Amino acid sequence: MVVRTVGCRRRVRRQRSNECLAKQVILEGMTTVDPLSPTEEALWRAVMRIVRVVPRHLESDLIRGAGLTASEYTTIMHLSEAPKRELRMADLANATGLSASRTTRLVDDLQSRGLVTKTASSSDARGNVARLTPRGMAKLRSAWPVHLASVRSRFFDSIDAAAVEGVAKALAEVAARLEDTSAEP
Repeated sequence: MVVRTVGCRRRVRRQRSNECLAKQVILEGMTTVDPLSPTEEALWRAVMRIVRVVPRHLESDLIRGAGLTASEYTTIMHLSEAPKRELRMADLANATGLSASRTTRLVDDLQSRGLVTKTASSSDARGNVARLTPRGMAKLRSAWPVHLASVRSRFFDSIDAAAVEGVAKALAEVAARLEDTSAEP
């Protein structure tokens, strides 16, 4: 597949401009793809900045305020919401969006700190189950206000309250569509 741009002036390095908004992308052997409108371009760039910056801020706030990384917080949160506060490791990896090996290392670390236990599955001896301990639940309860304050100050305080419902609906639709097509190339 060859990508050519038509009508796009070269941008000066590090210059934020909309010079390329008028470009037309032509994928050889495919139909022409319409350029983004100025409003679409502004939204897309804002989303890309948010995707890059917000996780770093949330992680920093959680580490500083609760002694947990964002991955640790997400892991114990998912365990707290599961029946019996336990999940098979594969299901936990899927819920957190982490790889199986990363989930194993993370659960092993949380286990060494007494926040979770990992045992062989009673229904399938080949698999393991992670279970949130009472100490892990207490850690989550103490971390939750830190996380909530971070999410509120880093994200929601910047959005007009009247717009939250529309933004939530639009982004939920995008997320659902992406999840439905995640297996496609």
